[in-house]
Amino acid sequence: MHPDVLAALINDIGIPTTAGRTAAIRQHVLEMLAPAVAEALGYHRVTTAKLTSEAGGTWSR
Repeated sequence: MHPDVLAALINDIGIPTTAGRTAAIRQHVLEMLAPAVAEALGYHRVTTAKLTSEAGGTWSR
């Protein structure tokens, strides 16, 4: 099943997926190095760096 199809089905029953996805990526960048998260999930490194900063984390650990 494609993630977009699953998201649509979940949204159809009244569960918002955007907030959960945002919370999950922020938690990932706080627990792991941002470049590793970017590579694993297909995000650009700049995006995960910004998310890390917004979530209160840093690149170095």
